[in-house]
Amino acid sequence: MEFGANIALLILAAVVIFTLYAGIKIVPQGSNFTVERFGRYTRTLSPGLNMIVPFFDRIGARLNMMEQVLDVPTQEVITRDNATTSVDAVAFFQVLNAAQAAYQVSDLQYAILNLTMTNIRTVMGSMDLDELLSNRDTINDRLLRVLDQAAHPWGIKITRVEIKDINPPKDLIDSMARQMKAERDKRAQVLEAEGDRNAQILRAEGLKQSQILEAEGKREAAYREAEARERLAEAEAKATTMVSEAIAQGDVQALNYFVAQKYTDALSEMASAKNHKVIMMPLEASSLIGTLGGIGAIAKEVFGNNSDSGANTTTQGAQAARKAPAKPAARSEGTTRSGSADYVSVPNHIIGNRVPPTGSR
Repeated sequence: MEFGANIALLILAAVVIFTLYAGIKIVPQGSNFTVERFGRYTRTLSPGLNMIVPFFDRIGARLNMMEQVLDVPTQEVITRDNATTSVDAVAFFQVLNAAQAAYQVSDLQYAILNLTMTNIRTVMGSMDLDELLSNRDTINDRLLRVLDQAAHPWGIKITRVEIKDINPPKDLIDSMARQMKAERDKRAQVLEAEGDRNAQILRAEGLKQSQILEAEGKREAAYREAEARERLAEAEAKATTMVSEAIAQGDVQALNYFVAQKYTDALSEMASAKNHKVIMMPLEASSLIGTLGGIGAIAKEVFGNNSDSGANTTTQGAQAARKAPAKPAARSEGTTRSGSADYVSVPNHIIGNRVPPTGSR
């Protein structure tokens, strides 16, 4: 009896252990298990320790709830402008509802793969090749919206769709390269023409400004030159007036200074040429250099003897001096006769230094 009782206890213990093992389910993190009772879905087990009814409930589907990556193989796509390209992509999805993912679609990954491939052909086939190559972000956004809407009844969230490569045929790539080169050559020519035009405009503006400034400078120079001549004439007139007033008042020194100054300035201008070493002048002119002092003495004598007669006496004295016979000057080695006039050679440095007349005292 005791032996039979022990065997019964052992069998009972084994049944209890087996029942506990069948009823306790541990779900790992990132996964969800569905529970079926007599083949019907009842609930979903979340990660951790869970209990089910042994022999009545069983685990139906074990689903990965983490974000998963689905590689889309390369496929041929014909664009709107009849260009054939090879495209491959990658899709990211995540299971949000384990029951829907397990019981709304069969072979979840295969369904998502085919859905992605067909939508890639639809979206990219409605675009030109140039748009296809330059608008990848637009293609990704359109694919994401379409796929997420289509997979929503399956309890799936499409998180991202990325186009990896777009490979047109080699001859089409060569044509695109030639087109790009022609376009860049056209841009370069346009930019060069615009640069030449701007350079010509700037040069014309610079020439215009330079001519305006040059004209303004000439006008200013002419104005200042005229002003200088006007002031010089005023000073000359003022000096002449002062000398005339001094002569009228009987100042002999003023007349002597005025005549000597004018004659000396004239001789200085004659001697200003740098390439003339000797100046040929009439003999009478050389005699006049020596008689400047004599003119002053005559004027002084006339004004001193008859101060009341004024300017008439001075005029008579000058006429008497002109009527008086001139003494013939002795010829020297520097004297030359030309026709009826005698000329004397006077070095420039003598005239330039304004040597006082020989007749002055």
